[in-house]
Amino acid sequence: MGRMTQPAPHDDARASALAAEIRALVRKLKRRLREQADVGDLTPSQTSALIRLEHDGPLTVSALARAEGVRPQSIGPTVAALEAAGLVAAAPDPRDGRQTLLAVTPACRQWILAGREARHDWLVRMIHRELDPQEQVELARGVALLTRLADA
Repeated sequence: MGRMTQPAPHDDARASALAAEIRALVRKLKRRLREQADVGDLTPSQTSALIRLEHDGPLTVSALARAEGVRPQSIGPTVAALEAAGLVAAAPDPRDGRQTLLAVTPACRQWILAGREARHDWLVRMIHRELDPQEQVELARGVALLTRLADA
């Protein structure tokens, strides 16, 4: 649990340095993981929209735009490109025929799964190749601490 007393100045400096290192490490790891899966020619906004639809399920264009923090007019070209690529399909909302729901296609789900498996396999290989058993134990402890930070 957290301390009740004010941290010493050297504790603040250490925490600040750790925070900077963690942020840099997360960026680097994210980049390395991204390299392991073919994202094709997708833009970051297209990738974000696909992840949102895959995670949240079918959404209207308006709901997708809200979730992505953009205006519905701004997300139109993103959706059109994803539909043209066969990654997203539009269908009438069964509860409200006036609305159209966007959902990832089965081909998109397969592609997402293949990408996740490629990233996972790479990370498993790197853990086995770069870390001895004791270091793997240390890594597990570090992951537990990072999880605690992320969940706080």
